Amino acid sequence: MHHDTGQDTVPGVLARMTDVLRDLPEDRTGAVWRLDRQHRQLDANLVRLPPGAGVGASVERDLDVLLYVAGGSGRLETDGGPQQLLPGSVVWLPRGSRRALSAGEEGLVYLTAHRRRPGLTIRSGSGEGGEAPCLLHRLCDACGRVPTESDARFCTRCGERLPEG
Repeated sequence: MHHDTGQDTVPGVLARMTDVLRDLPEDRTGAVWRLDRQHRQLDANLVRLPPGAGVGASVERDLDVLLYVAGGSGRLETDGGPQQLLPGSVVWLPRGSRRALSAGEEGLVYLTAHRRRPGLTIRSGSGEGGEAPCLLHRLCDACGRVPTESDARFCTRCGERLPEG
């Protein structure tokens, strides 16, 4: 049994998001804050998208994601239709659901939280014959996630722009 007596097991305020956002340069986008406790069971990211930017359509097969809109506005596209995102909106993105986000005229700032993902796993092909394309060369520099779609431009976890294929 692991007994850690360090800061990672002491409850407390981690950040004041208004301060985090106030101190950021205007051009800083993508994941601007991350939960970084070593022995955590959760992942959380504060993401800022510039006006008109988006996170392309994707399906998170393993994790439910909770998204809280902290500022700006935007649009959530799902198989159930589009939904307006406004400050204070709390969105549940169940695993297996297709979703895409786009920022409105003033951009979009949102916090995501989900169970911490175990290390990278290898999945079998799509069932359409052959192997799934290797996307390791497109790993997100910010969070290490492999994109779920070969044409994705932004990371679906943290919002950072992905390396070009």
